Amino acid sequence: MNRLDKYIKQIRGISYNPKDISEVQLEDYLPILKANNIQENGLETSKLIYIHKSKIKEEQLIKKGDLLLAASSGSKDIVGKNVFFENDFNGSFGAFCKVVRPNQNIYPRFLSVFFKTPLYKRHIRSLIQGVNINNLRNEDIDSLKIPEFSQQEQLHIANLLCKAENLITQRKQSIALLDEFLKSTFLEMFGDPVRNEKGWKLKLLSDCGKSRLGKMLDAKQIIGNNLKPYLRNSNVQWFSFKLDDLLEMDFDEKDKLEFSLKYGDILMCEGGEIGRCAIWKNQLQDCYFQKAIHRIRLNEEFVLPAYFVYMFRLYTSNGGLKIYMGAATISHLTGENLKKLKLPIPPIELQTQFAQIVGKTEALKVQYQNSLQELENLYGSLSQRAFRGELTLKHAEEQVLMAAEPEGKYQANSSK
Repeated sequence: MNRLDKYIKQIRGISYNPKDISEVQLEDYLPILKANNIQENGLETSKLIYIHKSKIKEEQLIKKGDLLLAASSGSKDIVGKNVFFENDFNGSFGAFCKVVRPNQNIYPRFLSVFFKTPLYKRHIRSLIQGVNINNLRNEDIDSLKIPEFSQQEQLHIANLLCKAENLITQRKQSIALLDEFLKSTFLEMFGDPVRNEKGWKLKLLSDCGKSRLGKMLDAKQIIGNNLKPYLRNSNVQWFSFKLDDLLEMDFDEKDKLEFSLKYGDILMCEGGEIGRCAIWKNQLQDCYFQKAIHRIRLNEEFVLPAYFVYMFRLYTSNGGLKIYMGAATISHLTGENLKKLKLPIPPIELQTQFAQIVGKTEALKVQYQNSLQELENLYGSLSQRAFRGELTLKHAEEQVLMAAEPEGKYQANSSK
């Protein structure tokens, strides 16, 4: 094992005054990347700043093979994030970032996959644990230990892990395409629910089902013999639930009648991202809900849950709640206001057709999500073994080839 400083040079980002910045690109001004431009899936470049090139040293221009690293941030989630540059970038980076530039002793792609390993991530977490202002010093990176491999071995390992990484990206893109397909299908069948250009009959939510808020949290009820998991605002995502951090409180027999959940219930956020909702499908057998959430039970003779949640996503994102509330600032969607919403309700036959498309698409999405999880697990295993010197390349290549089996093409028209 060698220290990483045998293979790299670290370059500090540029410091600048607010008066030096332009928010639009002027002649001889170059883009400056900041820590928040570094995302898990690459660069986010919609909000760049620009600085005159005279303030940038030659070595601070980003070169092919460089690794840009978020070195300082008030957020522990950002520190250590990095992105690899396949080509020269005609720009530079700010003082809260640094570039890790490989020398001739290490294959650049091999260095980039090392910076995604659990070994690297554990190292970063250990450095920033309990620190309020997070800052990676040069020594923190230089002192990392990396196995010594020949250039040929580096090339093989990098290519193998990049193949697995590309498969992960493809699976994520497939999932995103399915989400986009359902959105476009909804718009094609029903139109914009705010403009209601297809002229569907408007009905009050109170005429389509019943809603109620969950149980008020009482500190005394978090200790007892009848503790049950309950949903909070943060557990409800669009179209799904995050169930890995549930809390528990005591629910008596009366509570079980009032705050229990049934298959097909819609759970909707009262505050936060107002209106965010998902359909409960008995993901847990014994679960309840807290006051920050509306439970909506629809009369399915008039409205189907699948139609409702996709309609409400577009209704909220297209400004339906703001239009309804007028000039009033809405920080919570009260039960009374929810019941007064007038929503477009198309014929049940058309809703049923859409629900069938949703069912087929979501089944395929589950397959893709399971495949994604398997690929991420495989990537983690391969990278750990590679940097412990335990990877048998031939066997690992077979594993990646098996994971790369065609996932099949989704024929949207066949679902309609």
